[in-house]
Amino acid sequence: MAQPTTPTRIGLAGLAVMGQNLALNIAEKGFPISVYNRTTSKVDETVERAKLEGNLPLYGYHDPESFIQSLQKPRVVIMLVKAGAPVDQTIKTLSAYLEKGDCIIDGGNEWYENTERREKEVAELGLLYLGMGVSGGEEGARNGPSLMPGGSFEAYKHIEDIVLKVAAQVDSGPCVTYIGKGGSGNFVKMIHNGIEYGDMQLIAEAYDVLRSVGKLSNEELQSVFTEWNKGELLSFLIEITADIFGIKDDKGDGYLVDKVLDKTGMKGTGKWTVQQAAELSVPAPTIEASLDARFLSGLKEERVEAAKVFKSGGFVELSTDEPIDKQKLIDDVRKALYAAKICSYAQGMNLIRAKSIEKGWDLKLGELARIWKGGCIIRAIFLDRIKKAYDRNPGLANLLVDPEFAKEIIDRQSAWRRVVCLAINSGISTPGMSASLAYFDSYRRDRLPANLVQAQRDYFGAHTYERVDVEGSYHTEWFKLAKQSRI
Repeated sequence: MAQPTTPTRIGLAGLAVMGQNLALNIAEKGFPISVYNRTTSKVDETVERAKLEGNLPLYGYHDPESFIQSLQKPRVVIMLVKAGAPVDQTIKTLSAYLEKGDCIIDGGNEWYENTERREKEVAELGLLYLGMGVSGGEEGARNGPSLMPGGSFEAYKHIEDIVLKVAAQVDSGPCVTYIGKGGSGNFVKMIHNGIEYGDMQLIAEAYDVLRSVGKLSNEELQSVFTEWNKGELLSFLIEITADIFGIKDDKGDGYLVDKVLDKTGMKGTGKWTVQQAAELSVPAPTIEASLDARFLSGLKEERVEAAKVFKSGGFVELSTDEPIDKQKLIDDVRKALYAAKICSYAQGMNLIRAKSIEKGWDLKLGELARIWKGGCIIRAIFLDRIKKAYDRNPGLANLLVDPEFAKEIIDRQSAWRRVVCLAINSGISTPGMSASLAYFDSYRRDRLPANLVQAQRDYFGAHTYERVDVEGSYHTEWFKLAKQSRI
């Protein structure tokens, strides 16, 4: 295997799809890179790809020692291995050959507290550590991802020249920034994935309403989503959805999307996001609804049996008596999707801000919106609008109350309500759109029925309550008063 004449600029360990593609991207940007993988066939495969893709300056190593020795000092190694124990094992393997001042970067989807623990552990060996979120899938990793590095700022400075070139490039610059201290890079990537869950669920609901109520064919759906991708919904997820509707089945008649089992998998970042929402007492109902939808999709066998039970029990699929105006429905669904999407992003941003305050990370929400504009899975034209909203008011309490977004929701709320009502009356679940609408309706009301819930808590548990007219904390003997009034 060809070896470099001088030490390489950076190393990458872990050559599954993301690792291979990121390594080739780094090499293509002019940075000589050494690669290593425990299963050596992956090393040879990556070296072969580097040759085929333009004789890129990528060098493979079959053992960790020669891999580390090939790097220029201070050494910088990116790991792209499965989160959890494999990361600890890789750190152990590599750190045996690293020296004081060298730097390890974890590019996987790791739980942020693990990154903070590892940063402390390797600091005792004199090593620097970064947890770097990488978004964009295999295509993004190869041609320009969105990168979210957090941890040691000194470590970031060691790789800044590389990540600025390797990241996706948009009108406002490279889609990378130093996120902040500790596990902030991993946390931000986790919330990015939570928003992604919400986005995907909302798009699936739009598809369900158009297909099940509007009776649109796959050809029509492809045309609708292609059109939507020219307006305010312009985004990677809308673009790939249009593509999916156009793919014919290679194993039979019809379209492939109709043959895909309706059971959604998951890796855990969506679940972590919802757990954090609960920990931080931040409402994130759209993201939560999308997670529940995945759980429900997993109950495929139960759903098949339930469908039989309700059919035999006399349950009739509901349908609206009025004829459907297809064009009006398409327009309404587009507006509902956009309004619900604003709620999903608002919830994600509020989670990031709450965590930033708790941890003292001082995260810049507008800058996060900027680095998500390219490379990543949730890249969308309206992230530019989110960035501008936080530029206008860095202390913005919620995206919903930004004057521009507020106007857009007001303009779309009638269509949004029509779509949710139509879905309910047609027996089609739209948990994401419904949760988003409930979130909006609760957030915009200056008085909620929470007064009754608090009164109940005080009745049975003496939890006290505050009053709207007088300061202080109060407890009422509700039971005694109710008993007296019954006498």
